[in-house]
Amino acid sequence: MMMLLNILSRSSLGRASVIVRHLRPSCAAMSTSASTDEDVLFDNVDTKCLVTLNRPKALNALNLSMVRKITPKLKEWAADPKISMVIIKGAGDKAFCAGGDIKAVTELGKLGDPMAVSFFREEYILNNTIATLPIPYVALIDGITMGGGVGLSVHGLFRVATEKTLFAMPETAIGLFPDVGGGYFLPRLRGKLGLFLALTGYRLKGREVQLAGVATHFVESNRITELEDRLLALPSPSQSDIVQLLDRYQSESQLGADKPFSLESHMDNINRLFSGSSVEEILQALETDGSEWAIKQLEILKKMSPTSMKITHRQLTLGANMSLQEVLPMELRIAHGCVRGNDFYEGVRSVLVERDNNPQWNPNTVEGVTEDILDDHFRHLGDKELVL
Repeated sequence: MMMLLNILSRSSLGRASVIVRHLRPSCAAMSTSASTDEDVLFDNVDTKCLVTLNRPKALNALNLSMVRKITPKLKEWAADPKISMVIIKGAGDKAFCAGGDIKAVTELGKLGDPMAVSFFREEYILNNTIATLPIPYVALIDGITMGGGVGLSVHGLFRVATEKTLFAMPETAIGLFPDVGGGYFLPRLRGKLGLFLALTGYRLKGREVQLAGVATHFVESNRITELEDRLLALPSPSQSDIVQLLDRYQSESQLGADKPFSLESHMDNINRLFSGSSVEEILQALETDGSEWAIKQLEILKKMSPTSMKITHRQLTLGANMSLQEVLPMELRIAHGCVRGNDFYEGVRSVLVERDNNPQWNPNTVEGVTEDILDDHFRHLGDKELVL
């Protein structure tokens, strides 16, 4: 859930490049009372509602101000029987949402400010609000979609990717974990793909975001504005009306249709080598395998926070048998543990602030991450528990 596009691609910790903002014009059929300097815009077209993440210079990174605007608006729309659909998109042509303002969270955490964990709590409430929305929710993830941006999209009924979509959950590179419900949706991807994505931060691009099961549809980017207009023109659409329109636009989008899923040839290895009951077993399996692909993954994992990897492994193992409403409180417990610990601050310092890409993890080996350390990240929060 972070602004991970500041991680440089040349680093072994990095998974994406710095992207320059370029604002795309908004849909012509809308009226809005919001000024363009607001961080999130809300529009109504008859029975349809549109949310626009409006921080293009920051790649639409999610902040607490935006969370506190979007959550009550979604609840308001959910209670209105006249509302038939919600669409969410990002301003500009580079990102849907590149994550959250994680540097601000660590600065608050260093001061012991409770607002550091308030962001996580309120973001997770928003994730659950999206997941339980009684009306169709369409996320147009046309561009970079990481961390918090995944939380704003993946729990909705429809997620429309384009060739510009870049998906990743690379939190282990900064001492965090794949939150925003990652403990729920990642283990539900096929085989061990979710665990592989969570531990390595592997990037999915374009159509393969749908092939992996993260997106529900693929539509070419140059038709997204047209699709948006057509969705907003539907008269009080039912879910089947929306499905038919999305399916039609997908059938007319053939770009990259003949390109295989980048991980397809490695799925047997992923399922076999990432099936271990612990991170230690996974690392040993990769080393024992010794293939070029396995050694590459081993080198990547050795750069990640050992604590984050072991937290993530337990998170996804438990989450595979939990509801989202059980996973999100668990993830808040983990977030509290990260704010209390060392690696979250060290990872942000190394990757996002000083950018030396040389984090000093503590403990610096997976063997050093004891069960007591893990248990501390999963302990109940008493009266601070998240109740959904």
